[in-house]
Amino acid sequence: MHRRGGDGNLLRGTLDFLLLASLEAGPLYGLRIIQDVQATTNGHFSFKEGTLYPALHRLEQRGLIRAETRPSDSGGPPRKYYHLTDSGLKELGRQRDEQRAHAAALRPYLEFA
Repeated sequence: MHRRGGDGNLLRGTLDFLLLASLEAGPLYGLRIIQDVQATTNGHFSFKEGTLYPALHRLEQRGLIRAETRPSDSGGPPRKYYHLTDSGLKELGRQRDEQRAHAAALRPYLEFA
């Protein structure tokens, strides 16, 4: 995962949060998750399928998301749609609180500049 003009190492810990948040509104398949994150963050966060699918698999193993294969709307091969489980929704809430706490802690430094 990378951010325009940023350090990818710093942002790796944000990936799970972004994926869970992307699925909060409803099930999405891989490419749509990537597009949602890019659109929602105005292109600030970007990652490729090679980053996405291992992360989705990890979240699925943890019971935070569940995958369901559905026929493609465009008549192509079936797609794997991912959606939050109840545990995933709780984890998203926890991570959202953590992100807010980090942002609040950084605020004095951001306003100083």
